[in-house]
Amino acid sequence: MSALILITIGALITAGCGSGSSGGGGGSITMGFSQVGAESGWRTANTKSVQDSAKSAGITLKFSDAQQKQENQIKAIRSYIQQKVDVIAFSPVVESGWDTVLKEAKDAKIPVILTDRAVDSKDTSLYKTFLGSDFVEEGKKAGQWLVNEYKDAKDPVNIVELQGTTGSAPANDRKSGFPRSSGPIPSSRSSLRRPVTSPGPRARRS
Repeated sequence: MSALILITIGALITAGCGSGSSGGGGGSITMGFSQVGAESGWRTANTKSVQDSAKSAGITLKFSDAQQKQENQIKAIRSYIQQKVDVIAFSPVVESGWDTVLKEAKDAKIPVILTDRAVDSKDTSLYKTFLGSDFVEEGKKAGQWLVNEYKDAKDPVNIVELQGTTGSAPANDRKSGFPRSSGPIPSSRSSLRRPVTSPGPRARRS
């Protein structure tokens, strides 16, 4: 994903979508990146990938860890706006509540890239693009696997659903897609739904 982010940044700057403020000086590109947190090995690897790729591409990276708090991301984005970076990228902690700060970035003519997670704003002009997965489809595939795996089950099937961060795009979309599988599981029941932000082994023990 980090490669896609850098390609997108290059396209936006070339097209003149940046602020033109030359926040990094000397004609270099400066990107403000707000990571959702470090809740998993995948997220930690994603952070390192972005940092390494930015360094290799000669992009000045201003990084912040939101620690799973929306208010931290909003504060970071406003800081990037004040610093007049060329582009802002972030993985939203939750889907809603971004319109005000994204409008501030738009008014400052700083393009915004959504990475991994989307926002539910009706005004899609507030960001330039979204780079991420189809989480609804992921939920559907998980449901279909369950149907296929237990289609001949004679006894009730207890389903424990471990969800991601409450209110986040992945959690909402996977939850939406999961029950849309092609058919019901005989005698199934969903016995537990729990939001989980701990690393995998700890989540499985909870």
